[in-house]
Amino acid sequence: MTRVLTRTGLILLAVAVAAYVLLPILIIFPMSVGESSFMTFPPEGFSWKWYQALRDDPTWMESAVASLRVAGLSAVLSVVLGTAAALALVRGRFPFRRGVLVVMLAPLIVPYVIIGLAVYVAFLEAGLTETTLGFVLVHTCLGVPYVMINVCAGLVAVDRRLEMASMNLGAGPVSTFFRVTLPAILPNMLAGALFAFITSWDEVVVAIFMSGPTMTTLPVKMWSGIRVQIDPTLAAISTLALLVILSSFALMGLIRLTQRLVGRRRRIAL
Repeated sequence: MTRVLTRTGLILLAVAVAAYVLLPILIIFPMSVGESSFMTFPPEGFSWKWYQALRDDPTWMESAVASLRVAGLSAVLSVVLGTAAALALVRGRFPFRRGVLVVMLAPLIVPYVIIGLAVYVAFLEAGLTETTLGFVLVHTCLGVPYVMINVCAGLVAVDRRLEMASMNLGAGPVSTFFRVTLPAILPNMLAGALFAFITSWDEVVVAIFMSGPTMTTLPVKMWSGIRVQIDPTLAAISTLALLVILSSFALMGLIRLTQRLVGRRRRIAL
């Protein structure tokens, strides 16, 4: 009886916390379909005109496309570099590993304002501000720690004897990685890629230093809009940005479910 009450209490607590976190976010959608020229809740009437305003304003779409491009490229680069760093930290043997780990985690520790100022000074001299390459480089630095942490956790859980058996049977280190290690840590890599994508997609502090007339990411465009005028157009673009994040989580869940079903079928076949 005590166990049932404890479990029920934990479920209710989780629901309450989820509602506290999600409800302020979910009310963005009702505010984006109101007829009023101001963001009000509950909304007055129903209209899609603010979404049509987004479609008619090319600057919003250009910023959204730029953010998607930067987030996608930086996520791919973060997976490659973060996985390599995790392999070096978990499988490698070299001195000062703790120091290297601290350096790799620095983007999570150093305030983004300091990172943005340093990147602006360095990239301004190199001509990388207001460029896709510059954004991808800095957002990759911000995303690598998330991939590295997830992949490190996956590598620690991998049975080392499987890799040794593969190499004893004649497979080289590269072949062993792609045939044995990679399938085992793939879910961790995908989780890291998701976090890296979201980090780039909604990052605004460093992007403010990097943005300019020729290239502005969506979060910076939204921040500029808040400073000038608050209207339901911001609620509409916020809803679309939130849908991108939710779609990423849904895609991640679908991939994990597919992997479990495939693994279950393989076990049944064996």
